[in-house]
Amino acid sequence: MCRPSNKRVFICIVLACCLFACGKEDLCTDCAENEGIVAGYAPKPYSIKAPSWFPAPIVLEDNPLTVDGVELGRHLFYDPILSRDSTQSCSSCHEQKYAFANNDAVNKGIRGLNGNRNAMSLANLAYHSRGFFWDGRAATVELLAFIPVEDDLEMDDTWENVEVKLRRHQQYPAMFRKAFGIEKRSEITRDLATKALGQFMRTLVSAQSRYDRVIWGRQGFPTDAEQRGMELFFIENNQVVNHPGCSHCHFNPFFTDNNFRNNGITPAPTLEEFPDKGLGGFNNNRFDNGKFKVPTLRNIELTAPYMHNGRFKTLEEVLDHYQSGGHPAPNVDPNIRPFSLSAQDKQDLIAFLKMLTDTSFIQNPDFSSPFR
Repeated sequence: MCRPSNKRVFICIVLACCLFACGKEDLCTDCAENEGIVAGYAPKPYSIKAPSWFPAPIVLEDNPLTVDGVELGRHLFYDPILSRDSTQSCSSCHEQKYAFANNDAVNKGIRGLNGNRNAMSLANLAYHSRGFFWDGRAATVELLAFIPVEDDLEMDDTWENVEVKLRRHQQYPAMFRKAFGIEKRSEITRDLATKALGQFMRTLVSAQSRYDRVIWGRQGFPTDAEQRGMELFFIENNQVVNHPGCSHCHFNPFFTDNNFRNNGITPAPTLEEFPDKGLGGFNNNRFDNGKFKVPTLRNIELTAPYMHNGRFKTLEEVLDHYQSGGHPAPNVDPNIRPFSLSAQDKQDLIAFLKMLTDTSFIQNPDFSSPFR
């Protein structure tokens, strides 16, 4: 066999790299933006799969869920085409195996720079009604999808550029037509892209944990440790047990009240001295400085590290923080106060919290990457 020349090897390598690059985003260079899209449009409603113990999901009137809309959103969620250099997707910070959070203290964007906050789980977003992100700056799931694309600490692109990439893509124009009925590539917009992402993210329902099966499904019983932990978790203030309970802020069925509170995570002598003002930094209400969204405790076992700044690595550290009464500040929530927990109490509480892990959620193929 003849050995190939160095020149031929070089050409082959270049061609291979070009093919890989084209395949990565699958762009066509000769597609006109006013070009018509050849695809059918026959939308089929998509019903969110949720149990009877969940209320009705919140879906915007101008963005009803359809089968094709959800599928388009799933592709966009996992596609790095939304980032400036096509290296990062929504799923880079929200991984299914971590209940659509991740195991970093704070996010890292395409530049490798640290963001300011920990990635929140995306579970059960269809039931949130008080704003998204730790500081509530996004009023809808669609806006939640919109902001990271242009954040220079995250995807660091512009929506103008993303729109061009989507319009020139080989497959996406047909998917947008099937999802929204558009007729030309030029009609692919950031509004439709974020609507598709919003549709997919609303389907991310977690409701089949061991807790759900035992309490709501009447399948089996809690262990002794789980039962003791459950009683500690749901206890209300009384004259017998020196424990404020956890369910004031984390109650059924979502284990969050979707509100914003100061949980004593950062000391601040005055309302102006919080290093991260949270909700107050968004709404400019000084009394909301230092308040952050109460996260869901569903799948909490999978979403370490914890708090808005990823301060605590373990659930044990979280319990130590609350047991201590947190750090002083003028607007610390009244339920944050010192109380006693024995070593057994901590083990029992953690046993209960682990009941909230939903393995079906992190293994659901409907939520996984379509590119595998």
